[in-house]
This record gives sequence, C-alpha cells and structure tokens, in this order.
Amino acid sequence: MLQEESDLALIIAQIVQKLKGSNLYAQLERQAWASLQRPEIKLESLKEDIKEFFKISGWEKKLQNAVYSELSVFPLPSHPAAPPEHLKEPLVYMRKAQGSWEKRILKSLNSMCTELSIPLARKRPVGEQKELLNKWNEMGTDEPDLSLFRPVYAPKDFLEVLINLRNPNYENGDSHSFRTHLGLIQVPLKVKDIPELKEFFVELGLTAGQLGVDDSTQVPPELFENEHVRIGQKVLSEQDSAAAQQYIRQGSPTALRAELWALILNISSQPEDVKLTASNDDYYFVFEDYLYQVLLCFSRDTSVLGHFAYSSASPPKSYIRGKLGLEEYAVFYPPNGVIPFHGFSMYVAPLCFLYHEPSKLYQIFREMYVRFFFRLHSISSHPSGIVSLCLLFETLLQTYLPQLFYHLREIGAQPLRISFKWMVRAFSGYLATDQLLLLWDRILGYNSLEILAVLAAAVFAFRAVNLMEVTSLAAAEAVLADLSTLKVMPLLQIFLFATVT
Repeated sequence: MLQEESDLALIIAQIVQKLKGSNLYAQLERQAWASLQRPEIKLESLKEDIKEFFKISGWEKKLQNAVYSELSVFPLPSHPAAPPEHLKEPLVYMRKAQGSWEKRILKSLNSMCTELSIPLARKRPVGEQKELLNKWNEMGTDEPDLSLFRPVYAPKDFLEVLINLRNPNYENGDSHSFRTHLGLIQVPLKVKDIPELKEFFVELGLTAGQLGVDDSTQVPPELFENEHVRIGQKVLSEQDSAAAQQYIRQGSPTALRAELWALILNISSQPEDVKLTASNDDYYFVFEDYLYQVLLCFSRDTSVLGHFAYSSASPPKSYIRGKLGLEEYAVFYPPNGVIPFHGFSMYVAPLCFLYHEPSKLYQIFREMYVRFFFRLHSISSHPSGIVSLCLLFETLLQTYLPQLFYHLREIGAQPLRISFKWMVRAFSGYLATDQLLLLWDRILGYNSLEILAVLAAAVFAFRAVNLMEVTSLAAAEAVLADLSTLKVMPLLQIFLFATVT
C-alpha cells in the first residue's frame, strides 16, 4: 500500500513538473489572476473560489484532459533509484539490440551521404528558402529528383534484426511452454492469450453494438447507430478526453471522428505556429502535397525529441566539425531524432481524410506518432512494442490454428514474414480507408497497439482454407496480397469471441 502511494506521489510530481512548462499552465495562471477582479472571489476563501471559477469556466476540464493525456503516455512507475535508461527500456539485452540497430541505420545513412557527396545537414541558401516558400503548396507536383536516394531501411531489414534477438540469460530449455514456440521470435515476453484478450477488449464482444458491424445497410439505424451518434455528440459537448476514449471503443461515427480523435489526443482547436497553411499508394495520391509538408515539418520539429524519454530508442547525434565527442557541440540529426524508413508516410496518409487544415493534421500526426507509431519501429519489451506484437501474433496462430501454423512453417512460409509489414505500418495502405479508420478508433480507444496482432491473426484465420492448399511462400503471399475487401470488425469479433478456446 505504501509503495502504491509513493508511486502515485512520484507520478503526480512528475506530471505537475511537466505541465508547469506548458502553454496551458501559463493560460491557467493568467485566468487565475484575471479572476481576482471578479466579485464572487473572496480573499478568505480564495483557493476554493478560484477552483470553483475554473470549474464553471471550463478550465478545470482542460486541466483534467491534459493530465489524462500525460497519463496515457506515462511510463509505468519504477524504483526511485532506477537510472533513466531503465525508464526507456528495463531489459538490458533489448537496449543493446536497439543501440546496435541504431548504429547500423546511421552507418547506412552516412554511407549514402558519402556516396552521393551530400552533407547530412546544411542551412538552405536564401534563394532556396524563397523558392521553397513559393512552391509550398505544390510540393507534390514539383518534387526534387530522389531517384539516387534509397530508403535507409525497409521493414524486412528490421524483421531480420528481430528474428535474431535473444536473451543471453535465458536457455530455451528453461520453460516448456516457450521451448514449444516454433515461430521466428525467440524471446520470452509475456503476451496475452485469448481469454485475456477477451477481457481486455470486452467492448468488442458480440453482445455490444459496434460501428463496423451494426451500421451496415442491413441493420436499421434505430437499433444502434442513431443512439451511438447522439451519445458521441454529448461526449464532444462535455469535452472529456477519458469519456471520448471509452466511447470510441465501439467505433466513431464518420462525422464525429476528427473531433473525437483530437479530444482523445488533447489537441486544441488553436492552430499551431508551424509553416503549414510521398506516397505511391493510390488511396492517398491526392494528398501528396500534404504528406510532403507534414513530413518536412516533422523531421525538423525538436519537440518530438521529448518522446525519447519513454522510448527504447535514442536520437542520432552528430558533432560540429572538429568537435567530435564534445557534448556541448553535439546536435541531433535529423532535428526530431527520427530516421524514417520505407513506407513511413503511411502513418500520415490516412489522417488526410479526416483533417483538411494542415496545422491540425500535423498536430494529430505528431501526437499519434509519439503515443503509438514510434513503438512499431523500435526494439523494446513494451506490450505495444513491435517485438511483443510479433510474439502475440505467432502465439495466437500457433495456439488456436496449429494445423495452419505448422503447414505454413513446413513449406517455408513463416506467417510473420507475411504479416510483419501490415503491423509495422499499422495496416495503413493494406485495408480500405474506412476499415483502417475503424481499426485506429480502437487503437485510440484502448491506448494499445495489441489489436494489430489480433487482426493479423484473424486475417490468417479468415483465409485459412486457401492457405492450407498452398505449397510455397510466394503462393501464401498471393492469397494474402489483397486485404482491401476485408471488414475489420467482423474479423476481430469472430476471432476473439466466436473461436473455441
């Protein structure tokens, strides 16, 4: 009990410290000073009166949402004496693996710069700056020739690193259950089984109404949809992040989605001061200008560096020429600390359907990245990290579809080699956009990426009959090449709640 209280006190102190440096804190301070002029504020009950004023004026709700937002990304409490790197990733072998992967990426980036005789960073000449400003809204049509540049890495390169990951303190013979894991991921992490997933995703059950199932044309809207929309409007009028997160677990109505996501991510309607007024995927080609703008700003946004406090990754450092090793001359490159991989723009593309004001689009993407997407391309033991998702996917298949799993393994078509790219991109570019947004609703609703692994397993279950007929990896990939006709929610419900366990 005492430990829980001290953990809570530590979390409160850290959140207070973080919020003190925020724009919200300055606004609250100004409002508190301004409220002193009001006749209902009395000196003898000053504290209580100001709290009441904040409540009536809506500032208390804004503060609650800010605290809730911090709690959503806050690392789990650890021992007070734990070093900072322990907060980033508690397992030493994971930290080492992430560190050596980062060195490899950086080496690839540096060698490409050397080959092409291009500096990693330089200030744009004034003429170039003016030209960029003039072409800001036509960046997709007047793009530079990038044919000489290769992606620094692709998801399949990253998968090979994860396959070779091992815990040096662990003998495979130690645990009977793990010894029988025949997938590609060979690290002992705790992942949920179907009974635990049913409990975690209880709102997705067959008895609960779901957008993505109960809003189909065959179902009269008065049975679920109309009431769900009405509740959604009430949630928005209350401006409560926690209520919005709970609500969206059953899916968001299309008309309310943009506002609900912004509320959950605690993005205000105030435009941010960023200069905002890539993909080969046909779904998103129309948004190419937006993608260039957002990703250009993202790469230079130093506020993104804040997420490295709770990420196993570390931003790459460069040193000013002649000052190698001197920390005061160290600079991060890129400025946001994130080296993108092949397909990175697919994290932004679906958001273009929801947000047509570039500043809002940018803020939503940045928050989605620092809450969720960074976990999909860094090595960690976090339950939403890509290593855990791969292990969860393989465990679900091996446990609940053993015949399919063994068949694919025997013909050299390990299922993870097919599903990995789906999970790394959070299914963006693979599902139809309306289905992808329904899936991302649930990521936000449960504050977890585990649903990606469940869906990947559900897709294999859905195509199991065809997959049992194939005799090669290429044939298995052909069966699963097109996911654009799949309906996400029925697949998830059938796999989780209609599978015999």
